Amino acid sequence: MKVEDKKDDTLLAHLGRDPQRFDGAVNVPVYRASTMLEPDLASWQDPARRKRPGKATYGRSGTPSSFALEGAVAALEGGHGAVALPSGLAAIAVALLAFAESGDHILVTDSVYRPGRSFCDGLLKRLGVETTYFDPLIGADIAGLIRPNTRLVYLESPGSLTFEIQDVPAIAAVARDAGLSVMLDNSWATPLFFKSFAHGVDVSVYAGTKYIVGHSDAMLGLVVGRDEETEKRLRWTARSLGVCAGSEEQFLGLRGLRTLSVRLARHQETALALTRWLETHPAVERVFYPALPSDPGHAIWRRDFTGASGLFAFALARRAPQPAIAAMIDGLELFGLGASWGGFESLLIPVDDELPATRGFLPEAAAGPAFRVHAGLEDPADLIADLDAGFARLDEAARVSA
Repeated sequence: MKVEDKKDDTLLAHLGRDPQRFDGAVNVPVYRASTMLEPDLASWQDPARRKRPGKATYGRSGTPSSFALEGAVAALEGGHGAVALPSGLAAIAVALLAFAESGDHILVTDSVYRPGRSFCDGLLKRLGVETTYFDPLIGADIAGLIRPNTRLVYLESPGSLTFEIQDVPAIAAVARDAGLSVMLDNSWATPLFFKSFAHGVDVSVYAGTKYIVGHSDAMLGLVVGRDEETEKRLRWTARSLGVCAGSEEQFLGLRGLRTLSVRLARHQETALALTRWLETHPAVERVFYPALPSDPGHAIWRRDFTGASGLFAFALARRAPQPAIAAMIDGLELFGLGASWGGFESLLIPVDDELPATRGFLPEAAAGPAFRVHAGLEDPADLIADLDAGFARLDEAARVSA
């Protein structure tokens, strides 16, 4: 199939598939394999044996299952190649370790996923890599933070707690002029709603656990390299660390890709319904969702993105005692209280305690506590009714506490 002239929806249905290779099976079988046998001694001693693209030589280095998933994601993103890993954090770690070494300085958005921040402040620091966290709204002014030993810029747009939209092309242009690599956590938008490499990024990072898997039943990470050299560095680093995605998770990632487009459309539709309703509710001061015209990042989102996923946040108009917050959350019928997002189910968690100490909830602090919501695939009217009842419990409990 010629990838270049096909739309994303078509690619999602066909990438990574080769029915004739697998006796007509529509889906690539799950390869539970470690040892791969060679047919003869000459093949075993061939020095190019481990370097042949798509050749399975050992389970950790790849199987037809992983080659199918990696090839599909790379083609969808428009990159040269991808590496499948056991989690989103593993993807972050491999990306950073592939390009940073002792004595280097890196620039990381202050809105970065918290486990990513912990990796920078923990293991990378122990390895002699210094991290500077920058205002995600800095744009081209990031030039003032670049040092002689700066090696890369790590972005996340929007931030998965604070939802700032970064000016990726402006930052990437500055980084490119300085000879820096640019990495982006693109888990919120996926390759469907934001094309990383078309906006100047070198490495696209995914928590495949989220929207790519899409069913809250598998851990998966992916890193995609813009060109051959970048992919080689990523793959070499992953192999050196001995990390790879499991065979079942590879299969579930491919399965999730097939419905990614239709799921994202529904997540977006529901998120828009919820955020528009929240904007009108007297208990809510602010809603943080780039697809809303009221959002500070809306203009850049409209310029660079083709859609919005189901993850957003809102802040209450006033402070509330802990018993009132508990009454609101604990009585919810449809919103689960749990980490992650991207699955079919709706989630709601408080985020004030999750935010980095270096900054508040977006540039302007809100009066009340903030909550992150993942809009699942339930009926929007039912979700709104559930939230409305939660606000009623909040008000009643606050009056009792007073």
